[in-house]
Amino acid sequence: MFERFSSGYYLGELYVEPHDGDRAVIHRADHERVNEQLYADGEGIARLDAPLVMKLGTGHLPVGADDGVPSGTLAIPRQLAPDDGLPSKRGVLLADADRAERLLRWEGWEPAVDV
Repeated sequence: MFERFSSGYYLGELYVEPHDGDRAVIHRADHERVNEQLYADGEGIARLDAPLVMKLGTGHLPVGADDGVPSGTLAIPRQLAPDDGLPSKRGVLLADADRAERLLRWEGWEPAVDV
């Protein structure tokens, strides 16, 4: 689905469509597969529910999982959708694990800690 593009990003192509939700989402199985392949470090139990960070156009989006989205589709909140022809196939950048964590923390996201 994604291949290395640069030192901080992977590049993939997804069908991008607007939706009425309040956050960007992809199909749950796609989300878990990408999390496992690109974000897991191979040590211990990997979190497969951490948000992915995708760059569409000039903005970064935390991307969650949703069973109601077709596989291979990125559904973005309607208010964030550009007015230039969605839905359509688009090139999407996916931040690697280090960059994603930095971007998410910058936005105030903290990973859950088991106690």
